[in-house]
Amino acid sequence: MNRIKKGDHVVVITGNKDLKGKRGEVLRVEGDRVIVSNLNMVKRHTKPNPQANQPGGVVEREASIHISNVMPFNPASGKGERIGTKVLEDGRKLRVFRSSGEAIDA
Repeated sequence: MNRIKKGDHVVVITGNKDLKGKRGEVLRVEGDRVIVSNLNMVKRHTKPNPQANQPGGVVEREASIHISNVMPFNPASGKGERIGTKVLEDGRKLRVFRSSGEAIDA
């Protein structure tokens, strides 16, 4: 069970001085890397692809961040916190914040 999933709100805890402390929503999880909305923006030069109806030019998009450099954001405390799991009576696993024990609603 991954600690960080698509749709989670995360805060960047380390890395580039422009990124550290910024928050965003996880758009995609790719192995040990995550793509966070409007963070770590890079410019890519792309060729036009008429089959996909995609124009060429300079495209600005999000680059991936290593999963160890982000932490789930707890809106109750206003900062990033660690995640644990709790097994429910029916056998399902639930992600909870370790500090308060409250469930992550994602």
